[in-house]
Amino acid sequence: MLKNLRRAATAALVAAAAVAAIIPPAAARAAPLQACFVYVSPVGQAGWSYQHDLGRQAMAQALGSQVQTRVVENVPEGADSERVMRDLAAQGCGLIFATSFGYLEPALRVAAEFPQVRFEQAGGYKTAANLNTYDARWYEARWLAGWLAGRMSRTGVAGYVVGFPVPEVVQGINAFALGMRAANPKASVRLVWLNTWFDPTREREAALTLIGQGADVLTNHSASPAVAQAAEEKGVMLLAYQSDMSRFAPTAQLAAVSQHWGGYYTRVARAVIAGSWKPQPVRGGMKDGMVQLSALGARVPAGLKAELAQHQQAIVDGRLVPFAAPLVDNTGHNRLAAGALDDAAIAGMDWLVQGVGGSLPGR
Repeated sequence: MLKNLRRAATAALVAAAAVAAIIPPAAARAAPLQACFVYVSPVGQAGWSYQHDLGRQAMAQALGSQVQTRVVENVPEGADSERVMRDLAAQGCGLIFATSFGYLEPALRVAAEFPQVRFEQAGGYKTAANLNTYDARWYEARWLAGWLAGRMSRTGVAGYVVGFPVPEVVQGINAFALGMRAANPKASVRLVWLNTWFDPTREREAALTLIGQGADVLTNHSASPAVAQAAEEKGVMLLAYQSDMSRFAPTAQLAAVSQHWGGYYTRVARAVIAGSWKPQPVRGGMKDGMVQLSALGARVPAGLKAELAQHQQAIVDGRLVPFAAPLVDNTGHNRLAAGALDDAAIAGMDWLVQGVGGSLPGR
């Protein structure tokens, strides 16, 4: 009888081992996705990287134990970003968000080396089997910001502090100018190019230069709060970009063109976890909640806020199209006589609209 018991115990152990080999422990089945983020500037308290980090936090909160996140901030575009992304992939990141336009080529090279890793790159125009691009129609809210600037400006001159002449930047400049001139046909927009995304000292100097040229309202496409702080200090108005800058410019800020990534980042991570992720370029807008004109300041009159809300709804509904004809560039050349620019034409925009002073760098 003892032999029979021993045989039964042995058989049970063998069966249990076989089941364990087929069905791994719950902890192994539920290993969290390692989602890693690369930022071009410090996270700070506002700006481009700050908004992406808010999106990361929203994703982590929504997915809980299904995901673990890591961040590498202040990574220059180029060789440094390629090294950082390669290290993250080698260290087990299953999903890498490359959150700057200049990260595209480095991300493509690293993606080719790590086909099992999923890459999401912000603002790019190329994909791969394991690399997707995502962007938003920031120009929708930029048009609204320009319209508000046109209604509020006393001089009719806006100053625009600009990083690089990449498509998203050019679209924003043109949409802002078109909105401003829709409110005031004589309005103009002046530019100072930085050739960097993040340099608070130079951003401030550019803002002061524009104020000296007659601008009584500022906006920017750069990564720090320096332009907002300069506007507050000098008593001019501000249309903030990327984040609500009211903590830095409580009096100056009229409104903010703000970015919201949490919903998108959560959907991407869920797709990777579920095994359903595919490289399908995404371009959201105000209708999708990726971009908003938010944080309207107290100095904006109630009647103007109501008009602004009507224009915003018209954009969401498709009744107001920022890049609709007639479109004339700042050399007087007719760019569009009828209809509206499609996504491809907007993405390839390499010219400035009437009312914008200067030219694109290198042209």
